[in-house]
Amino acid sequence: MDIRFQVDSAPVLGPALVLFAAGTVIRVRRGVWDKRRGPLALAAAVYVAAVLSLTIFPLNVTWGEYANQAPWIGQINFVPLLTADITMVPNVVMLVPAGFLLPLLFRNATSASRVTLMTAAVSLSVEAAQLLSYIALNNGRSVDVNDLIANTLGGLAGYALVTLALRAPALRGPLLAAALPRSAALRADRRRTATADGAQEAPIAGPVVRP
Repeated sequence: MDIRFQVDSAPVLGPALVLFAAGTVIRVRRGVWDKRRGPLALAAAVYVAAVLSLTIFPLNVTWGEYANQAPWIGQINFVPLLTADITMVPNVVMLVPAGFLLPLLFRNATSASRVTLMTAAVSLSVEAAQLLSYIALNNGRSVDVNDLIANTLGGLAGYALVTLALRAPALRGPLLAAALPRSAALRADRRRTATADGAQEAPIAGPVVRP
């Protein structure tokens, strides 16, 4: 049996985005999220959909005569940086928004090392999905360790950018207002505020010097 067809991103990711947008509107209307947090969540969802459309879709399903005959192990480049060139730049850029958004969305993105690990995990998941699509669907995707390195560097660059943005007075307020309630950025700001308040109150609690 010879089968060959293509699954585009729009029929899959489009309904998923609509459902997520509906859920976001419901959360905002119920007061679970502030109105300023809804746009950040939607922007993150659109970004995820864009990454999936670039890395996973379209799915070219081929079986039988049209199937790729090369073994799956031959689709993997295990050697880092040997074939590195300018084509790594788009992979770096692609994950910069992830490194920027993670501290604003998740509670565990508390440091550069954690964001780097989280970004590497995201990139590894994408590479694994590409490999599985080749094995199961004979989709012509290759897996490259250089992509993993480039994506991880992009995530680290994004974290550096959000760190600088949170230190800028003009950007800090809007970013914290849009951050999700349990996000690492918002929790760190609360701890910093509590520490500053404690430092200001500390002299009052000290011993009274009498003449």
